[in-house]
Amino acid sequence: MLKDKVCIVTGGAQGIGRCTVETFATEGAAKIFACDMNLDAMSDYKDRFSNIEAVELNVCDRDAIHAFIEKIKQEHGKIDVLVNNAGVTRDNLLDRMSEKDWDMVIDVNLKGVFNMTQAVSPVMIANGSGSIVTMSSVVGTDGNIGQTNYAATKAGVIAMTKSWAKEFSRKGAQVRANCVAPGFIKTPMTKDLPEKVISYMESKTPLGHMGEAEDIAQGVLFLASDRARFITGQVLKIDGGLVI
Repeated sequence: MLKDKVCIVTGGAQGIGRCTVETFATEGAAKIFACDMNLDAMSDYKDRFSNIEAVELNVCDRDAIHAFIEKIKQEHGKIDVLVNNAGVTRDNLLDRMSEKDWDMVIDVNLKGVFNMTQAVSPVMIANGSGSIVTMSSVVGTDGNIGQTNYAATKAGVIAMTKSWAKEFSRKGAQVRANCVAPGFIKTPMTKDLPEKVISYMESKTPLGHMGEAEDIAQGVLFLASDRARFITGQVLKIDGGLVI
């Protein structure tokens, strides 16, 4: 599905990001740049996949991002897919949430997406095509107790995505922008939750269980590929029916 495509995936070291990188690799992408601040966690890529390159990158570092994108332009002349997956959580009730935790989540989850997309989109527009898939969440569409900062960022990336879908194509470029909104998924972010929380969330999910990272990666793959060539400005919920 991704033959000859040059792809970037942020937050590529673990969880949904790692699964997306590996899915892209097995689906024939020419090159996948797996970006993360934890380079050690991506050390196995080079031994397992010839088409994955691990890159240490902070999505809050605009200078590093632009140097990285310029390098790709020089080496490959194009970028076909950007997956904005990097994200953090710093959960707390509103009256207990520190300004530091607010700022960190906003900087990574919202501004980081802005930084990456602002750097990559001109390359796509110049080439006349591309797909940008940004990780939102059902928390961004429906909110959640104790996640004011996270919900704000995940709602924000949906609004940015809808704006980009209109903006990037206005002169005829086939540059698409979409979001994926996962529900309750087995990832490193959820593995330490108390069993009672997991049981409660599973009971609220019509399909009766947590999703897997592979479920999300397959949705990202579809939106990234040419099979979704007439889809832009949309939010694909992959949540087992949690939010209907």
